[in-house]
Amino acid sequence: MVMAIDVHVRDLRYFVAVAEELHFTRAAERLYVSQPALSKQVRALERQVGAELFRRDPRGVALTEAGAALLPHARRVLDAWSQGVGALAAARGTLVVGMSTSPGRGGLLPAIRSRFTAAHPDTVLRLRQVSWEDPTAGLADGAADVAFVWLPLPEADRYGWTVVAEEARLVALPERHPLASRPEVDFADLLDEPFLALPASAGPLRDYWLALEERGGRPPRIGAEIASTEETYEALVAGLGVCLVATGNAPLISLGGVVTRPVRGLSPSRYALAWRREDGRRPLVRAYAQACRRATGRE
Repeated sequence: MVMAIDVHVRDLRYFVAVAEELHFTRAAERLYVSQPALSKQVRALERQVGAELFRRDPRGVALTEAGAALLPHARRVLDAWSQGVGALAAARGTLVVGMSTSPGRGGLLPAIRSRFTAAHPDTVLRLRQVSWEDPTAGLADGAADVAFVWLPLPEADRYGWTVVAEEARLVALPERHPLASRPEVDFADLLDEPFLALPASAGPLRDYWLALEERGGRPPRIGAEIASTEETYEALVAGLGVCLVATGNAPLISLGGVVTRPVRGLSPSRYALAWRREDGRRPLVRAYAQACRRATGRE
């Protein structure tokens, strides 16, 4: 009999992702880790359980008999762990709210907090700041219970959400840029400009803020990658490119040397409060979502 000692939940999560994707690179993108780190961890898991879990060859990745036998049990362990984390959070009376940038928008957070705490005065709300490398703001890896995110989300069917705001997409550019003198910019005039892009791990969200749908198949020029508000501002001031930004976030980067202008020909952005679908019935998650709808008048 094989004895598996000290196998971590993280290792099982990595194994399940590769088993479902049957592709190490796609699984790494889904988990927001590097492909070499994922491969190394899976190899370590195989050494621990004493069996090869994946067959790797030039044609791709396939589950071995041992891997197929382990998969349903690994899924059950992860489901049980997720439920346990939810039960622990409820017992402790703590709700973790993830975000990559502060929602701002007319005091939205305080308005939600006041409505939520009126109904749940003993619950502690914890805010967790997350890099733009994770477009789910902590939902994907379980670090957050609910999160303020931009749509679209990667693997959208894993999440539920309520839209907080719909805002026009503006273009942010150095104040000395030739287009900065215009009161409004046509998107066609931006097609040849170098753009600042979110990290590749942001998936469909990166494509959205590069406005791929509106480019008519014309690939964007990438001037630099940015993963925070601070990096965005510095890249703009340095003249590395231009970027699209939601109206509500414009004040965060419209500092010295940077201006924003309305853009014709773009659909509005959607900002949302999201949660994992399996957590949709958790009382604290439902209560926070309800407080959010009340605060935004979208009940």
